[in-house]
Formats: sequence, structure tokens, C-alpha cells
Amino acid sequence: MRDAGQQGKSEYWKKVIVMLCLGWTVIWIYRTILNPILPEIERDLNVTSDASMGLIFSVFFFAYTMMQIPSGMLADRFGRKSIIIPGFILFTVGALLAGFSTSLMFLLVASFVTGLGQGTYYGPAYSLSSETIPKEKRGISTAIINSGSAIGMAIGLIGSSFLVKDVGWNWRVLLFITAGLAFSLMLVFAKNIKKTTAPSKTAAKDTEEGAQDKATLKRLLANPKMIASYVLYFATCYGYYMIVTWLPSYLQDERGFQGSAIGFAAALVAFSAIPGALLFSRLSDKFMHKKITFIIILELLAAAMLYLTVSVNTSTLLIVCLILYGFLGKLAVEPLLISYVADIAPKQGVGATFGFFNFFGMISSVVAPFVTGVISDATGSKVLGFYLATIIIVIGAAVMLLTNVKKKPQIS
Repeated sequence: MRDAGQQGKSEYWKKVIVMLCLGWTVIWIYRTILNPILPEIERDLNVTSDASMGLIFSVFFFAYTMMQIPSGMLADRFGRKSIIIPGFILFTVGALLAGFSTSLMFLLVASFVTGLGQGTYYGPAYSLSSETIPKEKRGISTAIINSGSAIGMAIGLIGSSFLVKDVGWNWRVLLFITAGLAFSLMLVFAKNIKKTTAPSKTAAKDTEEGAQDKATLKRLLANPKMIASYVLYFATCYGYYMIVTWLPSYLQDERGFQGSAIGFAAALVAFSAIPGALLFSRLSDKFMHKKITFIIILELLAAAMLYLTVSVNTSTLLIVCLILYGFLGKLAVEPLLISYVADIAPKQGVGATFGFFNFFGMISSVVAPFVTGVISDATGSKVLGFYLATIIIVIGAAVMLLTNVKKKPQIS
């Protein structure tokens, strides 16, 4: 009976990996499906500025960011399943509304609703994975879960650019398909996620230890290592969401890419991210004491690739830089950051901890699309937006490094 129970636990955490990976896949299909076809949406809705189009993404991520802390805290109190399922229902409704949009304002409202729905996923999902996945497999498992982001991004970018630009589909059809995928996955979650109300049964057994290790505001907002993780995640997300939002437009308007080539070139970031994430997270699991070193090196290399993407003169070098940015960037470093946060998080309130972590990171997703759009309107180019993102990443890496430098003991 014990062996059967252990086997059941093993099968469940593996099932959790698959489900959460699929969740990110569908979420990222929605997030990127509009990016390559912004010119078509602009013409259809009579929008005349990049800043206005950037608002579509900023409004979405504003709603998404608003939900991070509440959803994490509610997941700790009522269980992950009770938060994820209503979120995916709201995601489905928002995607349907976006498909029926007849004006920019209508699309902004739909984006806000969808952002609220998707905003319930991050904290509950990663607290569920942290609870069920063995610690020694946490890095590689998180990388597999995060690979759903890359898969969804590739499907969204390539699928929309091909189906709309080359085949001639109406962009609204893509949103209806995405709504169907979100609803189907909600049914999968409802059937397979085990209902729990406590973040850690092991910690709950030891009430004295649990009382001393709760996710209080002081613990989450005054711990230098937690603050450094927030700053670095903000910087990492700023560069990534600037790329996700504006790279297709930059390739078309400033580098001469056309048709489905736009989606394929932009999707290189996603394709190269999968092997990068699996490799570096595996190394991180093997050399756990070197986790911070891996994170800092990856961040600085990713910043360099982001800078070179708009600095090189040939399309071939640009594509090489995009591949390397994907291999070294957000999707590669995020599993390491999540594993790092899980290691230092209070045992009581893992969902709240990840909610705070993602809240600060996702603030950048609100800022980056709009700021880059404003820069583009003011200068006629998005190049300065890329340079700004590079500087922000370097600053974030410096903060993380300084916070984790071990002071040498003084010799008296």
C-alpha cells in the first residue's frame, strides 16, 4: 500500500508539470497572437499611434499585475484549484470579448478582463509546483513548466502572422480559437488538480515552526534578498515584454521583414529559450550553491544580446542575437529565479510569496509596452527602447549581485 501511495504521489507531480506547462502554453498563445498583426488591427479599428496600440498590452498587464498578490494569498487560504479555475473562465470570457471588439476602447476592456483572468495563474501554479515537486527536481521541472511559455509564444507569433498575413484570415477568428483552448484547459484543471487548502502539510504539522515562518509583509518587503529578487525580475521582465510586444513591429518597420518571416524571426526567441532553460536549470539543480552565479551571468549575457540585436547591421547577425537572447534570457533564467525564491520563501505562504514576486516583475510589463511606444512615436524608431531595456537589466543584475555578496569575516 505504501509503494502504491508513493507511486501515486510520483504520478501526480508529473501530471502537475504537464498541466501547468499546458496552462502557460495557452496563456502565451493569447499574449502573442496579436503582436505580429498590429498593423491589421490598427487599420481595422482606425488607430493611428504606436502608443495607443501599446495600451492594449499595458492594460492587459495592469490587470494581470493587480491580481498577483490577491490570487497568491487567496490560493494559500482556499486552495490553488479554487483560484485557477475561475481565472481560466474569466480568461475565456475576455478572449471572446476581444474577438468581438469593434473599437480600441472595446479591445482595451476585453484586454483588461483577460488580464484579470490570467492574473490568477502564476502564484497558485508555482505554489502548487513547489508543494508537489521534489526539491532536487525543482529547477528542471520548473523549466519544463516554463517551456509552455515558449511553445505558446511560438504558436502565437508564427500562427497569427501566417494565418492573417499569408492566408488572409480575419484576426478575430484567432481569438475565438484561443477562447476555446482556454475553456478546454479549464476542464482539464477541474478534473485533475487535487483540492488543497494548505500550502504545506509538512509545515502544518509543526505549528511552532510554521508560526515562525509565515509570509508576513515584513518578511516579504524588508528581506534584502527578497527585494533583490523583485528588482531583478522587474528588470528581466522589462526586456522580455518589450521584445514580445514590439519586436515583430520593429522587424517589419525598421528591418524590412515581411509576411510570416516576421513571426518566424520573432519566434526564434521562444524556440531557443527551451534548450537554454532545460540546460541551465539542470546545471542549477546539480550545482545548487552556484545558483546566483548562473543567474547573474545569464542576465548580463542576455543584456548584451538585447543591445546587439538593434546594433548589428545585417539580418543574419540580428537573427543570431535573437537566438542567443532567447537561449540566455528570461525563459532561461526564470526557472533559476523561481527556484531561488522557493528556497528563501516562508514555508507558510508560498503562494503569497510568488504573488509578490510576480507582482513586482510584472509591473514592468505594464510600463515597457507603453514606454517603448512613446519612444517610437517621439523618435520614429524603437531602437532607444531596446537600449533602455538593456540598461535596466544591467542595473537589476548589479542589485542582485551586491545583495548576495558574502562579507568576509573581520579578523580582530
